[in-house]
Amino acid sequence: MQIGSQARSKLIDRLSAPTGISASMAALVVSGDPPPTVLSQNVAADLVDKTTSVQYPAVSVYCEKISNDLTEKFRSFSGTVQLAIEVRQSQDRLDGIEDALEQYADAVTQTLTASRGDWGDGMFFAGAYQVSFGAVKKGGKNFTQTAKITFEVGVSRS
Repeated sequence: MQIGSQARSKLIDRLSAPTGISASMAALVVSGDPPPTVLSQNVAADLVDKTTSVQYPAVSVYCEKISNDLTEKFRSFSGTVQLAIEVRQSQDRLDGIEDALEQYADAVTQTLTASRGDWGDGMFFAGAYQVSFGAVKKGGKNFTQTAKITFEVGVSRS
């Protein structure tokens, strides 16, 4: 569906902008890691590690759910698009992996907070989001951990 890919594209533009996630991460000192590349994919971390060369931290953006609630009469689409951002951190030691991941998740949420409001094309982000942290697992550069940020974008289209 085009609405999901358009919302995802608008999110990637905001995260990749000079004032986006790179600017928020530049203020953080996280073990000298380069700023992440923002990718548009919903792929399990272990599969990505096995099939491609991954540079950590890694950021993946994807659409989880589209809901046409028809809250506005006579609109072809009036509802929400649920987007997800997964931040994956990997390193060779357990010490500090959780702290580094939390700092990267903070950089993403700072960018989201700065992106509140009208996204154009009938899309609006109110500012609410949820962050969940996964357990440390084997993978990547020996150990990997994932933070998932989910939120909804309101959409109203004729």
